[in-house]
Amino acid sequence: MNLSKMSFNKIKQYINSLEPKEKFKYIEQLKKDNRKTVLKFASKLERDHERLINERERLKNLWQIEEEIFNSGFNLVAGIDEAGRGPLAGPVVAAAVILPKHELILGINDSKKIPEGKREKLHKVIYEKAVDIGIGIVENTVIDEINILNATKLAMKKAINSLKIQPDFLLIDAVNLADINIRQKNIVKGDSKSISIAAASIIAKVTRDSIVKEYEKKYPDFGFESHKGYGTKQHYEAIAKFGITPFHRKSFLNISR
Repeated sequence: MNLSKMSFNKIKQYINSLEPKEKFKYIEQLKKDNRKTVLKFASKLERDHERLINERERLKNLWQIEEEIFNSGFNLVAGIDEAGRGPLAGPVVAAAVILPKHELILGINDSKKIPEGKREKLHKVIYEKAVDIGIGIVENTVIDEINILNATKLAMKKAINSLKIQPDFLLIDAVNLADINIRQKNIVKGDSKSISIAAASIIAKVTRDSIVKEYEKKYPDFGFESHKGYGTKQHYEAIAKFGITPFHRKSFLNISR
């Protein structure tokens, strides 16, 4: 399409209606336009295109561990990660995620590096695109009984067992799992090195946050909506003033059971 006879507003409206692959085709044409507004828009598109190229390259690098496993003859790799090892309240939640081979979901990263709003959007996209997703939840009372490490492992096993499709290889963030008859590899800081673990970290984090946010309805003075159960100043002050809730981990607060 010849954009030279269109107004800038029409150009912008048309370009922004296109998929990225299509809109970037017009960069060179726009750069030949004499209008400052169009040239400025072309520069923005060029920067957006460069960011997209860099993001795709980052995601290809995140696939490298999985690619090595695929090349060894495995087909279904599940990434396993948890959320909630450190908080004073709420469950520990684990997720197991099997992504389609080579799927580049823009923005996937270690969940801790992603703003909450973007995490929630990615959570939805991952659910739409994943081959399968499993969730494992271990409540605070069980954490108090068996300790957080064992509770984390239990949540991970529950997540794996809740998958409808059994993977043939597991990539796990920094934990070894016994009693799981599937080949596995644990990776320290795996949520920043493996795309499957990164996807699992997002699913686990958003799932856990949604659970803890519900506590706000029953205990609005504790600020669960904002701190998600972690040991913030606000949270400690609420405990000092109001005591603990049924969702608190007594073992984390040195309270006898």
